[in-house]
Amino acid sequence: MVLYARRTQVNQLLLLIVDVLLIFGAFRLIDYIQRGDWEFSGNYPMFFAIFALLWWILAGQFASAVPLDRLATYGEKVWSLVRTLLLHAVLLTAGLLVLQKRLLPMRYLLLLYCMAGAAVVVGRVFMTFLYRTYRYRFARPHSRFVIVGTSRSGRELHKFLTVHDPLANQCLGFFTDTAAPDDVKHLVRGKVSDLKDYCLKEQVDEIYFALPLNQAEFIQELSSFADANFIAFRIVPDFEGTLQEGVNMHYHSGGPILTVRRNPLGMRPNQIAKRMFDLAFSGFVIATIFPVVIPVLALLIKLDSPGPVFFKQMRPGKHNKLFPCYKLRTMRTDLSGTELQATKGDARVTRVGRFLRASSLDELPQFFNVWFGHMSVVGPRPNMVSQLEEYSKHISTYAQRHVVTPGITGYAQVNGYRGETRAEGAMEKRVEYDLKYVENWSLLLDVQIIGKTVWNMIAGEKNAY
Repeated sequence: MVLYARRTQVNQLLLLIVDVLLIFGAFRLIDYIQRGDWEFSGNYPMFFAIFALLWWILAGQFASAVPLDRLATYGEKVWSLVRTLLLHAVLLTAGLLVLQKRLLPMRYLLLLYCMAGAAVVVGRVFMTFLYRTYRYRFARPHSRFVIVGTSRSGRELHKFLTVHDPLANQCLGFFTDTAAPDDVKHLVRGKVSDLKDYCLKEQVDEIYFALPLNQAEFIQELSSFADANFIAFRIVPDFEGTLQEGVNMHYHSGGPILTVRRNPLGMRPNQIAKRMFDLAFSGFVIATIFPVVIPVLALLIKLDSPGPVFFKQMRPGKHNKLFPCYKLRTMRTDLSGTELQATKGDARVTRVGRFLRASSLDELPQFFNVWFGHMSVVGPRPNMVSQLEEYSKHISTYAQRHVVTPGITGYAQVNGYRGETRAEGAMEKRVEYDLKYVENWSLLLDVQIIGKTVWNMIAGEKNAY
C-alpha cells in the first residue's frame, strides 16, 4: 500500500505538470490567434497564474486520485476531468464577480476553457493510452488469481478487476464450500480443500480470501502456504459474513469505518432536505386544506358526540422523546381506555370517528406537529407509550425505528401493516418495514409513500378502524 501510494503521488505530480504546460500552451496560442503576436504581457501572466493554480488545486483533489491507474475506464477519466473543469469555471467566475475584476474579455475566457479543456482531456487520455499500451506489450501480461469464498465482497472484487482491467487480471475461479450465486456458479473450481492443489497445478499468482474473518487459523494456514509457494495472499474482508448482518463502509482520514445499519437521515444534508420538504408540504396542507375541511369536520364531531374537537396524547418520538400528538377526536369521552389500541367494532369509536379513521382524516392536525418539528410527513408511526414499553421487551430492533422522526404516514402503513397489531407477528412486520424505510430513505421514497397514502384514503383500508 505504501509503494502504491508513492507511485500514485509521483504520477499525480507528473500529470499536473503536464496539465499546466498544456494550459500555458493554450494561453499562448489564443494570444497569437487574437493579437497576431506571441507577446505575453499585461494581465495575461497574472491571469494564467490564477488559472493554473486553481486547476492544480482542484485537479489534484478531484481528477488525479488515480492518475494513470489502469482500473479506471476512459469514460470515468474523461467525466472526472469535465466535472473538474466545470467546477473550475464556476469558482473562477464567482471569484471575479465577487472581487469585481475584469481581467480579460469574456470571449477570451470562453475560448480559453474550450482550448485548455480539450488539451487537458486529450493529454490525459493520450498518456493513459501510452501507459496501457506499454503495460500490454512490455509489462507482465497477466495476474492469475483465485478467490476463496463467494461472498458479496469477493464477487464485487471479481467484477471490478475483470471489467476494469481484463488484460492484466485473469480470474481462474472461485473455491467455496457453500452454494454459489448464479452469477459466479460457472466459475467455481472446487471446494476450499481443493485450493492448494489447484494453485500449484495452475501456477496461481494471487489468492484473494473473501470468507468471514473469524477463521484466524485457516487464514494463517493459507498465508503460510502462499509465502512458501511465492503466491501473493490478499484478504478481501467479508464483514457481512463475519457480523451476520449487512454492513456499510465509509472512510475517515483514509481509514475504513464500518456501520452495521444504514441511516441516510443521519447525514446533515439529508436532514435539511427532508425538513425543507416537510415544511413545504405541511405548509401547503395547512394553508389550503385546513380552512375548508377542518370547520366541516369539527361541526360533524360536535354534532355526533359531546366533547372536544381535538384529541391530544403524549407519544414517543425521535430518540423516544415524548411529544403531544394531535388528532381529531374519534372516540367517546365517557368511556375509559384511551391508552388501549382501537379494535374492530370498538364501542369507543363514534360514527363520525369511524369515517375519520377509515379515511385517515383524523390525522390532519398532525401537520401542525410536522410544522413544529415533532413529526415528519413520512416516517415510522408513533406508537403509544404503553406500546413502546411492551414492544421494546420483545422486539430487539424496535428501538431502531426511533432513530428518525415519526411520521403521519409510513412505509409499513402503505404496505398493509396499519391499525391493530394483536395478530401474531403483526408488530414485527411493521418494525421490519419501518427499518427498511430508515435504511433506504430518499425524497423519492417519501413522495411514493405519500402517493400511496392518498390512494388508500380514496380506496379505503380494511385495517383502518
